[in-house]
Amino acid sequence: MTKPATGFVAWAKRSVPNIATIAATVLIAACSSTPPPPDWKMNAVSLIEHFQARWLEGDGKTADLALDKARGEIAKTGRLDLLARAELAACGTRAAALDFTACDGYEKLASEASGNDIAYARFLAGDWRGLDTKSLPKHYADLVSAKDNAAANRAVDEIKDPLPRLIAAALLFKTSRAEPTTLTTAVETASERGWRRPLLAWLNVQLKRAQAANDSGAVAHLQRRIDLITGTAPAGNS
Repeated sequence: MTKPATGFVAWAKRSVPNIATIAATVLIAACSSTPPPPDWKMNAVSLIEHFQARWLEGDGKTADLALDKARGEIAKTGRLDLLARAELAACGTRAAALDFTACDGYEKLASEASGNDIAYARFLAGDWRGLDTKSLPKHYADLVSAKDNAAANRAVDEIKDPLPRLIAAALLFKTSRAEPTTLTTAVETASERGWRRPLLAWLNVQLKRAQAANDSGAVAHLQRRIDLITGTAPAGNS
């Protein structure tokens, strides 16, 4: 859902070779005393990443199917803590598009979660008071420890990975701390990646702010972008 930002994928990637090394691993497996990663782990990582990509692109049906399959792979291990981590990965991905619905899948497993995952769940919930940044992915440390809103917004812009950057921006927005520059960062990030769902969400935030400010030029421009993405206007009119 990643990367440290979404928890499960980050954990799995510490144990699974990256794609560039998988072929080499297979070729030398017969000569090595180290067993290859188990299939369930490889499959779960791939499926979580597939869920993230499809959901961000706006294909919810395919995304949900991938997430269900990932749950099935993890279920083979009987590891409730890993299933909790996968649910957090999904919730973090949804938050990137300003979907702050309750993380029910994780809540049902919260008592089984690891300390780091409990910290990440608190992070997603906006409960940052007293939160140990060492329990979180490093790219969120400056955000959580920021002394004021300006520093927090700068911290978002400095996050290099696109999905964690969007999640961080979303959490500032959730707590009414996101400045216009952070909204722009979120829009540009989603646009560059072609992530339709979060792009629409963030453009609509900008649209509402432009409407509130009676900025007719910005309103018209943002509406044209939204219409282009949703297919309600021909590309030539954008």
